[in-house]
Amino acid sequence: MATEGVATQGSFTTDNVDRKRRRFLTAAASVVGGAGTVALVWPFVSSMSPSARAKAAGAPVEAEIGKLEPGQMITYEWRGKPVWIVRRPQAALDALPEVLDELRDPDSEVPQQPPYATNEYRSIKPEYMVLVGLCTHLGCAPTYRPELAPADLGPGWKGGFFCPCHGSLFDMAGRVYSGVPAPTNLEVPPHKYLSDNKILIGEDDQGAA
Repeated sequence: MATEGVATQGSFTTDNVDRKRRRFLTAAASVVGGAGTVALVWPFVSSMSPSARAKAAGAPVEAEIGKLEPGQMITYEWRGKPVWIVRRPQAALDALPEVLDELRDPDSEVPQQPPYATNEYRSIKPEYMVLVGLCTHLGCAPTYRPELAPADLGPGWKGGFFCPCHGSLFDMAGRVYSGVPAPTNLEVPPHKYLSDNKILIGEDDQGAA
């Protein structure tokens, strides 16, 4: 009877001890693994500065334009998109009316811009153009082509943007040419001038953001 009594004490057998040990090790490994994941993620999150976190969330972005020369373009990021600011020389502004007959939406009737940019320049100040740098066809990034009559774009080219993905063309106001894949003009984001040398991208005086 004593022998049978020992045999029935299953909680103290070698197999049960091994099973308990395996369960403990598995649980411990899970806790350590979870802690390791947190340890990996936390340095990345904490390393983002407040301005970087705000930018990723779509906060307005200040752009310095004081050193921008005529004909030059600078790029800022807003809401994960490239935003171009081009300082157009007078020759580029004078050439805008010359391509009207070649454009799909020369009067900006499709609302790809705020009301204050629905004009012949598609801008607040004629000299400065602010555009989202993504083609309205499939979202490729067009290249800035300010030169006049290059060999690959033809003698009638007055400067603008060329999308290398599918050949869409835009003039120096971001207006799309007829007969290309892009259906609409390039987007003008909400923006306003904080001073003569600084633009705030992503916010305007009309409450748009």
